[in-house]
Amino acid sequence: MFVSDYAATASSVYTQALSIISSVEPRISDAIGAELADQRASLKLIASENYASLATLLTMGNWLSDKYAEGTIGHRFYAGCRNVDTVESVAAEHARELFGAEYAYVQPHSGIDANLVAYWAILNKRIEAPALERLGAKNVNDLTEADWEELRRTFNEQRVMGMSLDAGGHLTHGFRHNISGKMFSQHSYGTDPETGLIDYDQLLADAREFKPLILVAGYSAYPRRVNFAKMRAIADEVGATLFVDMAHFAGLVAGKVFTGEENPVGYADVVASTTHKSLRGPRGGFLLSTAEYAPFIDKGCPMVLGGPLSHVMAAKAVAFAEARTADFQAYAQQVADNAQTLAEGLLRRGVRLVTGGTDNHLVLLDVESSFELTGRQAESALLDAGVVTNRNSIPRDPNGAWYTSGIRVGTPALTARGFGAAEFDRVAELIANVLANTTPVTASTGKPGKAKYTLADGVADRTKAASAEMLAANPLYPGLEL
Repeated sequence: MFVSDYAATASSVYTQALSIISSVEPRISDAIGAELADQRASLKLIASENYASLATLLTMGNWLSDKYAEGTIGHRFYAGCRNVDTVESVAAEHARELFGAEYAYVQPHSGIDANLVAYWAILNKRIEAPALERLGAKNVNDLTEADWEELRRTFNEQRVMGMSLDAGGHLTHGFRHNISGKMFSQHSYGTDPETGLIDYDQLLADAREFKPLILVAGYSAYPRRVNFAKMRAIADEVGATLFVDMAHFAGLVAGKVFTGEENPVGYADVVASTTHKSLRGPRGGFLLSTAEYAPFIDKGCPMVLGGPLSHVMAAKAVAFAEARTADFQAYAQQVADNAQTLAEGLLRRGVRLVTGGTDNHLVLLDVESSFELTGRQAESALLDAGVVTNRNSIPRDPNGAWYTSGIRVGTPALTARGFGAAEFDRVAELIANVLANTTPVTASTGKPGKAKYTLADGVADRTKAASAEMLAANPLYPGLEL
């Protein structure tokens, strides 16, 4: 997937760069080189990770990093920002065209930053702006102290409704330990106990009762697609703003795998995302919205954000440009196809999957019922065998959010290396074999342990050998030698 004509040039660039870094702090250059070696040698199945192109990676290492540029395009709080204006304009243009959105904001440093900007933009549009108009004030500085205190209390009374963490939602969707759960009065919606799927009728009933200001759609570990037309209808019925977090599946939207009612753009008022997951770009965030929300999102700095990372915005522009190609659409479709293959391979080998399968880019294994393991035991055993996953809660998880009962796996990264159906069926076999040969260890108290385990002799070595064969046939950044 990353074969290119500039591998030799890139090798020279990276070798020289690491040499310069080493002359200042060799431990850092060593760690950078070791990370490439580790990623080349492991089966990366973390659903939220991917591999950015060399062009995207190289774009981040430049002097745009040295420029402060708080504000918006053409309206900065620092002088000398014309080149940053160009970078941000190009990135926003590509994002709008890629997703068919009216407005794009590419400054957020991360997905959480993007979600916070979204929340406060919605609050400012729905709560602050009407209050200022009612009081005849241009901005909050014109308010009396009493008016300001009343506005602040009104902010704190607002309600948000998002998918619960164990059902597949994200921390920022109202989890009480996250700032989103502290900003708002929060209510979570779950999934059907039998199917694990979103019950839209129940969601509507809950929304009617709770009456949220913001209805959050999107997920971190829900292995199915969402009907955003239904989410829009629910939001409209209760007077909520529909906010979609598509951080995980943005690549499937960009790649035209999710279309129609499964594409949130056109249904949501505001959409937030990361750029580094299925989009295969640099680490960062961005927002899309309707035109009416644009002036409120534009106040992301100084409302939530500090100075934008101009070098990362440049890399976002490159990644968005790459995602507008036919090659990326083929990649996105292969991501979804490979997830189906992986799910089917696991099911054939007796692994229970949450919702019984997948129709996006991720698969959620119930290792508690399949192997009597906690997610932490399964995650650690797989890592011993060179398979990189992450433990994850499952609906109504008996082991809680730390130990968990699930393992989340995704296909974006290995698809980027060129893995297809044959390789992913083999990956399913390796995962099932490792977990079947993992035994939980009883704690010293006599109670079942949640972290300790034993892996049968030889399993790790055999798994690594089988993985090495597939990885060698699908090298990461072929031709890049350090």
